[in-house]
Amino acid sequence: MNLNLFSKEMRSNAFSMILWMVIISFLVAFTMSVFPTFLENQSKVMGMMSLVPKGALQFKGISDVADLASALGFYAINNVIYMMVLGSVFSIVLSCNILLKEEYGKTAEYLLTRPLTRNNIFFTKLAVVILCIFLLNLVTALAGFISLKIVQKEAFPVSAFLVLSVYTFLLNLLFAALGLFMSTLVKRPRPITTFGIALVLVFYFLFTISKITENASQIGYLSPFKYVRTDVLNKSYGLGSWHLLYFSGLSLVLITIAYRLYRRKDIYT
Repeated sequence: MNLNLFSKEMRSNAFSMILWMVIISFLVAFTMSVFPTFLENQSKVMGMMSLVPKGALQFKGISDVADLASALGFYAINNVIYMMVLGSVFSIVLSCNILLKEEYGKTAEYLLTRPLTRNNIFFTKLAVVILCIFLLNLVTALAGFISLKIVQKEAFPVSAFLVLSVYTFLLNLLFAALGLFMSTLVKRPRPITTFGIALVLVFYFLFTISKITENASQIGYLSPFKYVRTDVLNKSYGLGSWHLLYFSGLSLVLITIAYRLYRRKDIYT
């Protein structure tokens, strides 16, 4: 890893990372600020939600409306789209462009004429991606934890909160690995940001459709979101070994393939 390149990449991505941190943290804090009001009007809200079709509730991520009465359950249900979907969008956008930007910015020649090997470039940029995603998850999870502590009416299992945070981090890393892999397949230097964002949304759509429609339940297994457990109030809730194997194994495979392709790729200057 090259420290000069690492520092340069961290500076160039700092503003974007901080902006995403602020946006997601604000959304999380704002959502949790509604929880006390929800509890005060719980009977009315539950009555209204009983009229909502089950499919519509499942699309929102609500499998059991009783979970909403718990601060942690409310957090898990309402913030999946913020911390998982938006976090994954940030991750794939970052990784899609970090190897390509010198090519479509026409500065690749300058980068490659420096005393840097392709190994240095790839692993330095990979380290930047992992650190940025870790910092994003750390800050947003901290915002979530503080929000939970402020609005809680009774103690919540911190271990379940930590496991949910680990799931979020692993999901974001998987999409980052997917972004790196896709960027090495691009034959001509051009941004693939829009395609990366669309891919995250398509996977989330497949996941939600699989929860709504019984006939389409098998489709959900095509989506990484399917392998994230959000049933935080379940007594057996934890980080399953096969879930961990799925995320870490698939991420490692994608990164390894991306590395091999990048070493042989024609880089346009």
